[in-house]
Amino acid sequence: MIKEYLKFEEFEETVQSFDKECKSKGKLVSKPRGTTLRDSKTRVIKKDFLSSFDDGDHKVFFELWAENIPSDVTDTDSDALSLEFYSHVHFTVYPLRGHPGRHERRSLFKDYLETRGSVLSQTTELVSYYALPFVSNPTVHPSFKHLFRDSWIPQLKEKLEQFLSVTLKSSNSPRLLSLYKEGGRGTKEAMQQLQLQRVEADRRATSCVRKFNKMQADYHNLIGITAELVDSLEATVSGNMISPEYLQSVCVRLFNSHMRQSAVHSTDFTRPGTASSMLRASIPPLKQKEVPMLPSLDYEKLKKDMIGGSDRLKSLLLQALRWRLTRSLPGEQRDTVLQAYISNDLLERDSTKQNTVLYLLRSTNEIVRQYMARLINAFASLAEGRVYLSHIPNLLKLLTGALKEEGKDSLTRENVLVALQKLSLRRSQQTAMIADDLIGWLVDELQDPDCLSDYTLEYSAALLMNLCLSQIKFVCMRFTLLFPQIRPYVNGALYSILCIPSVREEAREMSVEEILRCYSKEENPDLNRQIEFIIKQLNSAEEEGPDSDDEEEEDDNDDLMETDLDKEEVLQPQHSELSGESLLTTEYLGIMTNMTRVKRKATPLPQTNVNEPLQRPVTPSSHRNISAG
Repeated sequence: MIKEYLKFEEFEETVQSFDKECKSKGKLVSKPRGTTLRDSKTRVIKKDFLSSFDDGDHKVFFELWAENIPSDVTDTDSDALSLEFYSHVHFTVYPLRGHPGRHERRSLFKDYLETRGSVLSQTTELVSYYALPFVSNPTVHPSFKHLFRDSWIPQLKEKLEQFLSVTLKSSNSPRLLSLYKEGGRGTKEAMQQLQLQRVEADRRATSCVRKFNKMQADYHNLIGITAELVDSLEATVSGNMISPEYLQSVCVRLFNSHMRQSAVHSTDFTRPGTASSMLRASIPPLKQKEVPMLPSLDYEKLKKDMIGGSDRLKSLLLQALRWRLTRSLPGEQRDTVLQAYISNDLLERDSTKQNTVLYLLRSTNEIVRQYMARLINAFASLAEGRVYLSHIPNLLKLLTGALKEEGKDSLTRENVLVALQKLSLRRSQQTAMIADDLIGWLVDELQDPDCLSDYTLEYSAALLMNLCLSQIKFVCMRFTLLFPQIRPYVNGALYSILCIPSVREEAREMSVEEILRCYSKEENPDLNRQIEFIIKQLNSAEEEGPDSDDEEEEDDNDDLMETDLDKEEVLQPQHSELSGESLLTTEYLGIMTNMTRVKRKATPLPQTNVNEPLQRPVTPSSHRNISAG
């Protein structure tokens, strides 16, 4: 490696002295990679790149890309990112020029868009290509016809050649120089990558546990319902409507396989109550798990340091308190954490001071503002947290102020928007937001959806729908129907405001029905059914229903905690610096501040027909759960 570097830098005399001394000491030095060898290897790699490009061999092309283009170039260089994107487009449309493998290529491009390609989803030049996997015939589509012109491939190939000439040359520097420049960076990046993978694995494990618990609960509910049905069937036996033999055959199918032979065939089913008792007895009793409670904290000291401490300490404390909520186990442990926050008035709802914890939303430090917004979002994710927040008089004013002052790509703004959307589940908060003209702001914001992230777009549309469902008295039909993820909220808002006669009349004059019919031609049966409901509402002659402002609060959504609450953590602890739970339990340990409280029993959510437009306030996460169910 040393000799290779000396030759690369043309230290000819030093190389001779180095060879002479190594030889005298009996040190064997292998022949280094020379300039000729490097140039030859570069030419071969470049030729392989261009051949796989011409042949439409995406597998070989992207294997060469991964092996020969440095990761710091592929991940950060805008030209590399753009060229990789257009190369995927080239390989996707390649089969449409008369080659096989059409469907396979589209699915590969779709996978790329959902993974590496997602970072470019806000790039105006590229955004139209995200529809390519879903267009039935791109060769005649106005947005993609240029891909099939004779000039498009040569232009892209020329860009590829220029990029390879520069990148491959710079990547052939001596190994010793590469090691020096890297300086252990590869190990650090590998550690960061492993940490990200661990977080993702934790998220998947949590999701699997949640699905398992739901499946187990559904199973036990099914057994209970089945037992009741068997009781009903038994009651008809005396009327000779069904025979015991039939009842026995039903039970054979319901019992676990290991019980079928031993229990079913030795039981007298003519005795009322026998079958249902056996069914209930077949469920093993659930063992309550011991859930550890987190240590109590000194909340007075916490609030004092959150107001008077340094900006870094404020950020670390806000992060640690949020993590206590988001990383606690759903159920008793999380409920206890939240009740401790509320009973100790963490956000100083009842304080008469002018400078409270809540005013960290107006801090001059961007990280402090962002982490305060994240904590409020975490509170708003839980039903009891929303009750607590809704009784803070100036909260909405602070949130809407932050919403309008923060930049569009700010995580602070995103968390404030999501918190407001969750708070809009409560009728009192809906009324206050409408009075603050939040609807007008949302409509203006949705005029240019390309400038919004998918997450912000979805929650903006969901918030607008929730406010429309409060029977507002003005029309909000200026936003677009082009984005599938917000269609349920758009449809719900339209359905709601069309209950107002004056709006229906205006909509008919605007030929809204004809516009809706255009969208119903798409191959989406769920959307078509929703549009039919909206058209039926448009053509109805019903008078507007009574005003609902006096109706009692409706907030049956319980735990809306999302993994996005902890995404893109900009604050990382320094060497030997305390953070998270270790910071809280080391510096702020308290006595008996955790107060358990019997949680209110959740009212069952009204059954939602997926064919109908949304007619009650929801959050995107709860709507996804309903749709998945």
